[in-house]
Amino acid sequence: MTSPADTTSTAPTTLAADPFMLFDTWFGEAQASEPGDANAMTLATADARGRPSARMVLLKDHGPDGFTFYTNLESRKADDLIANPHAALLFHWKSLRRQIRIEGPVTRVDDATADAYFASRPRDSQIGAWASDQSRPLDARSTFEQRIAEAEARFAGGAVPRPPHWSGFRLVPETMEFWLDRMFRLHERSRYEADGAGGWRAGYLFP
Repeated sequence: MTSPADTTSTAPTTLAADPFMLFDTWFGEAQASEPGDANAMTLATADARGRPSARMVLLKDHGPDGFTFYTNLESRKADDLIANPHAALLFHWKSLRRQIRIEGPVTRVDDATADAYFASRPRDSQIGAWASDQSRPLDARSTFEQRIAEAEARFAGGAVPRPPHWSGFRLVPETMEFWLDRMFRLHERSRYEADGAGGWRAGYLFP
């Protein structure tokens, strides 16, 4: 089997039986090679009127049940997902010259899952979740710094609980597409589509 990182070969790679296993392989290699956050991904959403928006977020958990990220529930991305609970993810690993596109419906994680992840965050990040009105207008940086100080004082000496306006979303893939760079733009694309019965239909796409 040709290595996915080999961009000089023209021999096709073999279609995987399970796209989650292929994701795990590529993700693991990205964690070893990317100089930045290998778990950084573009999250694309659309509001109730279909107007798109995209931003970078961090993948915090993944598996056959989906791909999970966390955010302020009063942010624009959360507003979009509540109004139109479908989204797309894009991973681009420049060091490996690969990308993965994932699309599907999105649901909120349960409170226990959100609580457990929030408790694992650095304390400064926990404080920031209380201090920030994400996506809302801010008159000056000093205002945000004052709110951080107020939150630090509020929870001084104790644990920082998860704010009620902070939680996670999980995207359950309906399609997963793997893109591999080849010379002369003769790239390789493989697409996996959920068949509705727990399996996947797999095939290649023209680049």
